Amino acid sequence: MIELEDFHEDILGKSMRGLSIGKNEMAERLGVQKSDIERILQGGADLKLIQSMACQLNLDATKLLIAAAKEWVPAPININGLKQFNHPFGSMLVNAFVTWCDETKKAWIFDTGAMADPITGFLESNNLQVDAIFLTHTHRDHIACLSDLMQKTNNPSVYVHELEFLEGYNPITEGFLHQCGSLSLQALHTHGHSVGGTTYKINGPGKQVAIVGDAVFAGSMGGGMVSYEDALRTNREKIMTLPDETILCPGHGPMTTVREEKAYNPFFPEF
Repeated sequence: MIELEDFHEDILGKSMRGLSIGKNEMAERLGVQKSDIERILQGGADLKLIQSMACQLNLDATKLLIAAAKEWVPAPININGLKQFNHPFGSMLVNAFVTWCDETKKAWIFDTGAMADPITGFLESNNLQVDAIFLTHTHRDHIACLSDLMQKTNNPSVYVHELEFLEGYNPITEGFLHQCGSLSLQALHTHGHSVGGTTYKINGPGKQVAIVGDAVFAGSMGGGMVSYEDALRTNREKIMTLPDETILCPGHGPMTTVREEKAYNPFFPEF
């Protein structure tokens, strides 16, 4: 079981940073001590204070309390034609994904994580050849072994949003389409965490799948490192509007679905 990337303290911290609300300001708003806020941001479970902070940050308080109580994880997802890799990068764990066409034995890789050999071993054992590598964004943890992986898979084409262009790779924009055998793909520009953050909406491996990178995590989302406002907006407009059964494959943590994120993600109180 892959653990959740974020809990209530992470969600609150990301929201406070995104809205430029510091600990002193939050304490003043709620009539508590700065140390009270600090305890919550370190994992403390004062439910009344968590609920009050959620209201100040436009988060869904009920969903946030579920995160604080650690009462939810997404149901396990296992479908033919999609494989998740979850490996350490420093103090964190990062995901890469492979999807493939059974008829052609052609595969796509999404991000690389930190270790090429588990991916290439899986490809070899399943007699798969790589058609292309797609990058959700170019933060170091998501491309750590890209050069190694390219060399070990006969240097396939690599696609990345033009705003995070890397020399020698193929720049893409919103609406980019690609097809290989029974697989088809469309790129969505879901920026905010990174300037060129891209979600890849895939049809083919049994169900509709979206490789979302750090745009959305199970029960959370990536921090708005470029723009918190844009991150929320593009998630709402381009990911949360996908069909409920769409499988979401994040850059960290377990896979989830649009339906589960509507029910449990505190960043989206409108659902």
